[in-house]
Amino acid sequence: MAKVARIPVIDISSDNEQDQQQIAKELVEAAIEHGFIYIKNTGKDIPIEAVEGAFSLSKQLFDSPLEEKQKCSIQQNNRGWSAMQYETLDPKNQRVGDYKEAFNFGEFIDGKAQQPIPASISQHESQISAFRDLCHDVCLKINTLLGIGLEVNPPSFFTTAHLRENGPSGTILRFLYYPPLTSTDANEEDVRAGAHSDYGSMTMLFRLKGQAGLEILTRENTWAPVPVCPPGTENDPAPPILLNIGDLLSYWTNGLLRSTVHRVVFPGPGKGVVDGETATEPRYSIAFFCHPVSSTPLLPVPSERVRSFVPKGQEGTVNPYAERKVMTADEHLQMRLRASYLSLYNDDDTEKN
Repeated sequence: MAKVARIPVIDISSDNEQDQQQIAKELVEAAIEHGFIYIKNTGKDIPIEAVEGAFSLSKQLFDSPLEEKQKCSIQQNNRGWSAMQYETLDPKNQRVGDYKEAFNFGEFIDGKAQQPIPASISQHESQISAFRDLCHDVCLKINTLLGIGLEVNPPSFFTTAHLRENGPSGTILRFLYYPPLTSTDANEEDVRAGAHSDYGSMTMLFRLKGQAGLEILTRENTWAPVPVCPPGTENDPAPPILLNIGDLLSYWTNGLLRSTVHRVVFPGPGKGVVDGETATEPRYSIAFFCHPVSSTPLLPVPSERVRSFVPKGQEGTVNPYAERKVMTADEHLQMRLRASYLSLYNDDDTEKN
């Protein structure tokens, strides 16, 4: 078995102010050192039944007829269905696109999707909307804890930037399906999702017990599988939520919070396999990509710890905040989307020429 990733498990469910101070400190230290954190899933913030219901709808969606999904193909607003091998997360190192299907849900208004969705799940759109709301609320909670832990003034700095009433954002709820190796034409070198770091502030990932494949790139530059249920959580009502810091929040904090590269592989000898997990079944996951309001300028964070941080190798140099171009959250997102969806944007560029 491969040596698994060492990622801390943190319970954020307490509402006690003293507990929250300690939780905030632990979250920040984990975000700095690892970039990935297991959030213990007690069912308090997101009911277990809501997670199970979302996975049930995900399977229903991907079992829909092809023509039904094609009517909802992904657009440049990053909403809709992407077919097998359509997205290429690591274009420099992949010979073909990712072996996965995905469906991105943007905002809902009064429980209604603001995009086409497959007929097979249309009667459940209010359920999807409610699950998306639960995820967003947890991200607001985590943003507040990070503000406390970084001693940001005010602590609500990150949270305010993510409030829906302040404008639209690039936040996406994504259903994912990865087929087993035996049902594809992939070879051992191909991957289900190429090596990448996430775009936004943070990502919450929901996984099912026993389904292998996720790996992170460690500080030692080696790949380590990430168990669905790390030691101590095996008897919890549901697997922990896997939280990771995105590029935007890392950029925003001058690199203090770590955005860690990760990938999804076809598990096999020496990679991706964890005791108790299987490589022979399909893999389903649900990701919630949390982004600030699109118009948010990524100005220096009002935190002395962030302000004084200098990345390794740049000791003695001018703080990059004094030199770099300040972009908005949306500009940061669009820069990353163009790199991942080559054909979607190349086709558009061709039409303009």
